[in-house]
Amino acid sequence: MSPHIQLSEEQLIALLKNREERAFNYLYDHYSGAIYGLILRIVTSEEHAQEVIQDVFVKIWKYIDQYDASKGRFYTWMINISRNTAIDYLKSKGYQNEQKNQSISIFVSKDEARLSAGMNNPADKDADLIGMNTIINGLKPEWRELIELAYFQGYSQSEIAEMLDIPIGTVKTRTRNALLELKGLLKDYQ
Repeated sequence: MSPHIQLSEEQLIALLKNREERAFNYLYDHYSGAIYGLILRIVTSEEHAQEVIQDVFVKIWKYIDQYDASKGRFYTWMINISRNTAIDYLKSKGYQNEQKNQSISIFVSKDEARLSAGMNNPADKDADLIGMNTIINGLKPEWRELIELAYFQGYSQSEIAEMLDIPIGTVKTRTRNALLELKGLLKDYQ
């Protein structure tokens, strides 16, 4: 498939469902940058992001028949797969054991390097490939914090309530309001 050919979302989905390899190549060429940026924001390591992105594209290929256009856009479906795969990776025993085995000096040197570069989050630069920082920074600070904890760090609402020492109902209300606001911001962003 020529790199200059543009497929509609419907055409791409149909080709993927027919297991056309050229559709998979098109999918990767056109979406891997955005998906990689999101994954990197969650796992914060290029090495780990490389592992996760491979899993994500295998899942998209394997589960394409489960995509239902009536439930949302294809891009949103892929982002959810990406987010969930990255969070599952962080919660995996292999990753947890690897983190326990790292020496403390590795973490200190990484933090010092980030701070000297003026970066609070190591994935900030790469995550903004899809403009997520700009969009999320448009939220109120307390909403932004909830979105980052829930969607980029994988905490449940009860874990967030405990961590921030606020009632679960408040977490749910703020998260709902943040998601509604984010939906509006995303419409403006397109």
